Amino acid sequence: MQPVVSIIMGSTSDLPVMEKAAKQLNDFAIPFEVNALSAHRTPQEVADFATHAEERGIRVIIAAAGMAAHLGGVIASMTSLPVIGVPIKSSFEGLDSLLSIVQMPPGIPVATVGVNAAQNAAILAIEILALSDERIRTQLLEFKQGLKDKITKANDELKNVHYDFKTN
Repeated sequence: MQPVVSIIMGSTSDLPVMEKAAKQLNDFAIPFEVNALSAHRTPQEVADFATHAEERGIRVIIAAAGMAAHLGGVIASMTSLPVIGVPIKSSFEGLDSLLSIVQMPPGIPVATVGVNAAQNAAILAIEILALSDERIRTQLLEFKQGLKDKITKANDELKNVHYDFKTN
């Protein structure tokens, strides 16, 4: 089995957050890999990864980092693959990470999800893959319908909540 998505973390301390991405990809039966690489501590390994990812069959990269979160941007500067950044809450409530990821120069985009929003990063990767894979597209549509059904059910359940002045 060859990975098509790569989850890269700046540190293994990011794993508790990134497990949500791994679980989501796993639930969709999408082969993925998980590695720790640091733009600051292992720059040569990051360069090797980024420049060879596509030839290894990777189609989407999810890059998570906290504080000075340069990992996604550095990777994006070395590949034409889509890179999704996950800002990790480590200081300043994650605002430093978020700003580091979204403030990319023209021509080097990094799609960015919310702070610690690893599941959304995986779903965005799945949406990208679904553009060319009918199995994934079908599963994605079912997943989205399930989200809708969950809210519809919750709204129906709210009808049974009674208050003296509740009007619906």
